[in-house]
Amino acid sequence: MTERTVLVTGGTGGLGGAVTAAFLDAGWRVVVPQREAGTDDGPVRVVADLLTPEGAARAVEAATAEPAAPLRAVVNLVGGYAAGGLVHETPVDDFERMLRLNLRPTYLVTHAALPHLMASGDGAVVCVSARAAVSPFPGASGYATAKAAVRAFAETVAVEYRQRGVRCNTVLPSVIDTPANRAAQPGADHGRWVPPAEIAEVIRFLASPESAPTSGASIPVYGRA
Repeated sequence: MTERTVLVTGGTGGLGGAVTAAFLDAGWRVVVPQREAGTDDGPVRVVADLLTPEGAARAVEAATAEPAAPLRAVVNLVGGYAAGGLVHETPVDDFERMLRLNLRPTYLVTHAALPHLMASGDGAVVCVSARAAVSPFPGASGYATAKAAVRAFAETVAVEYRQRGVRCNTVLPSVIDTPANRAAQPGADHGRWVPPAEIAEVIRFLASPESAPTSGASIPVYGRA
């Protein structure tokens, strides 16, 4: 797989680190955008603000800089969750902040990468939605709406680019077993949560040629949560 590059957004997060490791272990060239300069520990790192078109373009430029390893996959992990009140208690700015954080980078990076993925002839995009997109819970109207929008966007990409050599699929985690989530929910049954490495293998599979017949799917990765 050394002839393939994957662009992993959010590659420095709890899930992102596991996804980056999974692709590196499989021999991919991995490009990870980040907001600040960091150490060179395996992946190619590029400083880019993915909330801006310029930042997304810069990340894609780094991902396409090696002709011997063309860009074949994009993994959209950037996102976040913030607890809130019920809809009538949630300021519109808080609601829109969830849309901006979860949907905008996914759109901008995919938008910038699609011409290169089409050129490769077998490109893949993997987006991260959430269980809340199909099973909302109280106090998360912005988050659930944003993750549902990510899922709908991925399905649209799958339809639009089906005949252009690009697949797009989505994974739907519940609660991922990361240090941050354990700190936020110390009393939870952490044994029911899914380890990042297990989700990472599903994502790697969806980005790889082995999953060539699959596009437009929403894959639950709930574990026992």
